[in-house]
Amino acid sequence: MSVVILGGNECMERQYKDLCREYNCKAKVFIKPSGTLKNKLGNPDLLICFTGALSHKILRSAQNELKGSDVAIEHSRTASMAALRAILEKHSAA
Repeated sequence: MSVVILGGNECMERQYKDLCREYNCKAKVFIKPSGTLKNKLGNPDLLICFTGALSHKILRSAQNELKGSDVAIEHSRTASMAALRAILEKHSAA
């Protein structure tokens, strides 16, 4: 499964990727996306948005980019490892 993570904490980027690897997921992490998200997101199975650390403009841009595809989108107000683990467990069980 491929995962794209938007937002979060810079110092935890490596930990996000490592946790995704534990769940057999390939992860792209964009802590502070610059420019457009066009062609950066690819075709992920899951998009995780840490909304507490993300602007509304970037969130809308990502949702518009993936509109019409069958990508699951999850929102979390906190960018903690526990929140990411809960999301990954929910989607790996499905």
